[in-house]
Amino acid sequence: MTITPVLLCGGSGTRLWPLSRKSYPKQFAPFLGRESLFQASAKRLSGEGFAPPLVVTASEFRFIVTEQLGGAGIDPGAILIEPEGRNTAPAVLAAALWLEKTDPDALMLVAPSDHVIPEPEAFHDVLETGAAAATAGRMVTFGIAPDRPETGYGWLELAEAGGSGVQDLVRFVEKPDEEKAQGMLDAGRFLWNAGIFLFSVRTILDAFRAHAPDLLEPVGAAVDKGREDLGFLRLDPEAWDGADDISIDYAVMERADNLSVVPFEGRWSDLGDWYAVWRETADDTGVAQAGNALAIDCEDTLLRSEAEGQALVGIGLQNIVAVAMPDAVLVADASRAQDVKIAVAALKDRGAAQAESFPKDHRPWGFVETLVGGDRFQVKRIVVQPGAALSLQSHHHRAEHWIVVEGTAKVTIGETEKLLTENQSVYVPLGEKHRLANPGMMPMVLIEIQTGSYLAEDDITRYDDIYART
Repeated sequence: MTITPVLLCGGSGTRLWPLSRKSYPKQFAPFLGRESLFQASAKRLSGEGFAPPLVVTASEFRFIVTEQLGGAGIDPGAILIEPEGRNTAPAVLAAALWLEKTDPDALMLVAPSDHVIPEPEAFHDVLETGAAAATAGRMVTFGIAPDRPETGYGWLELAEAGGSGVQDLVRFVEKPDEEKAQGMLDAGRFLWNAGIFLFSVRTILDAFRAHAPDLLEPVGAAVDKGREDLGFLRLDPEAWDGADDISIDYAVMERADNLSVVPFEGRWSDLGDWYAVWRETADDTGVAQAGNALAIDCEDTLLRSEAEGQALVGIGLQNIVAVAMPDAVLVADASRAQDVKIAVAALKDRGAAQAESFPKDHRPWGFVETLVGGDRFQVKRIVVQPGAALSLQSHHHRAEHWIVVEGTAKVTIGETEKLLTENQSVYVPLGEKHRLANPGMMPMVLIEIQTGSYLAEDDITRYDDIYART
């Protein structure tokens, strides 16, 4: 039986700030090695026995999704664009309704795209164990064997301790306090709730009809009225607006009576905060270092430098998390890792762009990164993917100087079109229509120097909106 992965790809990841932000949440960041969590999740659920993944994401992430899937060598199935986040129940229902059009008996595996499972073969084994039950009409969830009294996860209660294979689920348990978590760990019949579900399309739709019928009309209309856009399906915003903001656990799972659990004994983490990252990456001395970071006589400490050429040095630190980005630095006691979201809220209240905006802004054609700025000038690095182009545009308050440092640029300025190669430059006068494209087979890298009285991104007039690969 082939399984269709449904990767949920939204969220804000504020507890992993500053590397994870609203404009670029944690699933797209390379916390463990060179691959992002999203890429690792997609690769884990690909190959023999898996259909191309169906992705549910937000509009601002759609091109990051396709870029990262391409980088992982994975061709996606449908990519559904939510007009706005409505939690997991509407997202799962939209995916099920889309899959129903082609195969109502298909098995769909709903999985967050930001989890860490270092042993994919072991996870495939438990999926195979759960597939027979899911084919028979059960809704299967996967519980993680706990190794500590974790208060940051929900738990699952089984009928008895020590069982293996497919088991009946007694109940979901909300995130406990430490005393209750210790009691459940000692009891031996509780597992962590990983939020991963396997069921047939028919079974989950029947469950929505029985337990959350109010979602069927707005989500169904959002799918039916959705429009194709550059290979994506944009769910209808007006219909989607009528769907409740509710999780799949609350809407369906906690009310259903056909739930089963398959325990997973392998390593797993939802990488929910920097302490979890430290736990996954620390060496035998309890020190985790990434990028150009150096720890001297440190213990139980995480140091990460996330910018090229930026050195981060820690001396004599204990129980510290330090993460340095080009525009923001976090230093925290590791025991307060879950409180990083408080700092993000405080920065947002102060109007700091770093609270939500990432230094690198991903666009349909590539990305732009601000390097330095000051009064009446900005310097940016622009990377345009092969065959991609920006829209024809002009600016009322700024001129631009372009210098190609890698690849070949096709530049349109007014009525003139020409090719620029490495080390060549061009001037774009204030108010002049212009366009930038990459006709080559490799990414084109360009340094843009903006000068003028007003440099914000809203100083732009577009004359077309190709924003697509040409």
